[in-house]
Order: sequence, then C-alpha cells, then structure tokens
Amino acid sequence: MTEATTTLTRAALMTGGGFFKRLRSSSTYGEARSGPRLQATLGARMLVVDDSPTICAVLGKMLGQDGYDVLKASDGESALELARSEPPALIFLDIVMPGMNGFAVLRALRHDPRTRHIPIIMISGNPQATEQFYVQRFGADDFMKKPFGRDEVTKRISQLVASGRLVVRQPSAPVSVLLPELSPAALAAIPDIAMPDAVDEPMATSTMLPKSPLQLVHGIG
Repeated sequence: MTEATTTLTRAALMTGGGFFKRLRSSSTYGEARSGPRLQATLGARMLVVDDSPTICAVLGKMLGQDGYDVLKASDGESALELARSEPPALIFLDIVMPGMNGFAVLRALRHDPRTRHIPIIMISGNPQATEQFYVQRFGADDFMKKPFGRDEVTKRISQLVASGRLVVRQPSAPVSVLLPELSPAALAAIPDIAMPDAVDEPMATSTMLPKSPLQLVHGIG
C-alpha cells in the first residue's frame, strides 16, 4: 500500500468515526447514556399555547417545577400578542385549535422579525401524528405527540440547549423549584401526563396544511 493510499484510508476512518460520534451524541441513544439532561436558563420564559386548560395546566406544572416562568394562551391571536409583548425563550404550540390554528400561528411568528428567532415545539393529539412530517419543513424546531410526560418535555428542551437554540443553565442554579402560587392540593390535582382531548379531530390537520412549504415559508397563496 502506497503512502498516499494509507493517508486516504486514515482520513476516511477518522471521518467515519467522527460521523458515528456525532450520531451517538445527538441521538436519543447517546442522550440516554449521558448524565442529567441540559436545562435552559433558570427563569427562562416559556409560552404554552393550547385551547385545552388541562394541557396548559400540565405543561405549566412541568415547566414551573423545572424553574421556568410560564405564560399561557388558549388561542392563536392571544399567543401572537404575548409572543410580541413578552417574548419567550421557547413556545409550545398546539396545532389543532379553534380559529387561528397552530400552522397559521407558526407562519405569523416566522414572518415577524420580533419573533422569528424563537424556538417552537409543535404539539398535537392527532393519533396518526402526520403533522410531524411537516412542522420542521414549515419552520418549527420540534414536534411532540400527545400524550407526553415530563421526560419527553425535558428531552426536547435539552436538545434545544445542546443545539444552541436555548441558553444553558449554570451548574450552580437550582434544578427544580417549588410553586408557591399553587397549594399542595391544587398541585396534586394536576395530572403528570398531558393527554389529548377526546374531541381532538384526527383529520383536521390535513385541512390546515398549506398546499406547499413555499406557501408558509415565503407567504405564497
């Protein structure tokens, strides 16, 4: 084997090794084998947008106990007002909502210079979860399917911190906090799992989607 061939072989092995290292570090597999998940800055503002009071309460409890400041909106119009007046670090945005649906809100947020940089996690109770094939193409950062628990929420936040979309919490900051605004009885009454409402429309998403990604990204149509 010539010296040039040996050099090329070593380079290929190094490249391949780097690829698998990145794959392990960025995948669920790699994350499961690592230490505690990353958290965003203590007190970071999180906006939860869902027409279900239960989902808002459950997500609010999860995020509040992890030390985040939680804002809630029950419809798309209110969500846009809050995102512009009190810009959050992260938005959890339901897709199926009456009036202005989640895709329309996503489009408005991505077209507004004041909000286009905010990370957005879309959520849906559609049993078929067809939305997950569209949300990232249309400008969202991630997708969560109902039902979901605390582990799923912390995983998504950790991934956004790792990718640089959220600022990492300092090691000296608390990992969790108490929620003094809620009594122990009120806190215990909030479920630990975010379940989809029984009235979630499995077929509603297909009527919400733009005809092509260009319609959302560039405002065509």
